[in-house]
Amino acid sequence: MEEKAVRLLEKYIENENLRSHCRHVSACMVYYAEKLGEDKSVWGEAGLLHDLDWEKFPDTHPNTAVPILEEAGYGKDFIDAILGHAYPDRTNVPRESLMAKYLFACDEVTGLVHAYSLMKPGGVKDVEPRGVIKKMKDKAFARNVNREDIRKGAEEIGIELSEHIQNIINAMSST
Repeated sequence: MEEKAVRLLEKYIENENLRSHCRHVSACMVYYAEKLGEDKSVWGEAGLLHDLDWEKFPDTHPNTAVPILEEAGYGKDFIDAILGHAYPDRTNVPRESLMAKYLFACDEVTGLVHAYSLMKPGGVKDVEPRGVIKKMKDKAFARNVNREDIRKGAEEIGIELSEHIQNIINAMSST
């Protein structure tokens, strides 16, 4: 991963929980890039920077990140993937690329897996997909995680939900 992505993360995100979330999404994007033969560095950076403006500009996220990413030299496809992860609620940029679809699919589910892993003595390594799916039904658990986006994300990438969650667990276990 390029140093510039790490510097941007450190410059714009102070909250360690949000930084951790971005690192989890990055690991999941790298995992899927490897499986699909895509550019691991680019996909990992998209995961790392997808919430770049969330902490300081939650009302305009992810749109506020666009000029920052452009100035850092990121191209249209990269930026469209980040904008696409928030479609249609916050942007009018649909998820057309594989990178955009996988970014959307990895975002919310990492939060749920992480929250569930905090209940396990061995952390994420002790998490099983069926436990995560069971916790999805408990609306009070990790209540800020959008369950419908988790389902829609797996559907958009064409992977059965429990397999997708297992992939997320595998990727997060490597961080």
